[in-house]
Amino acid sequence: MQNSDHNGIPEGLIVRDYLPGDCAAVMQLWEETGLGGVHRGDDQEVIARSLRLGGRLLVAELRDGTLAGTSWMTFDGRRIHLHHVGVAPAWRRRGIGRLLSVESIRFAREKNVQIKLEVHRTNLAAVALYKSLGFDYLGDYDVYIIRDFF
Repeated sequence: MQNSDHNGIPEGLIVRDYLPGDCAAVMQLWEETGLGGVHRGDDQEVIARSLRLGGRLLVAELRDGTLAGTSWMTFDGRRIHLHHVGVAPAWRRRGIGRLLSVESIRFAREKNVQIKLEVHRTNLAAVALYKSLGFDYLGDYDVYIIRDFF
């Protein structure tokens, strides 16, 4: 999808599917934004496995090839889990996160499954974005994880 709007989204920005050659730039963006990285178990093989299992990873790419944002969706057979929706700090507040989120919702709709996400309660901009797109607060759940079995 190529951008043709003039509402703050950089001219020529495209949203496209991830390619293996994007891995280094994706990891750098995730580290820069605090979304993920090797310390969270994110690497090229994990991405590839999630894609084979029916997920999708979208990247927002500027005209010069710079990666401006991502939206990673994993699929558990029942619903899409939206992860790592992030925009590089230099490109925030220009509609890129909304564009990636809308495309992610479209993917879930095409699969005819629910879409779910987790967002830190202090990330007020993201909370407002997700609410404006129709996400409802699930409430009353604490999230727990085992990251490392070693």
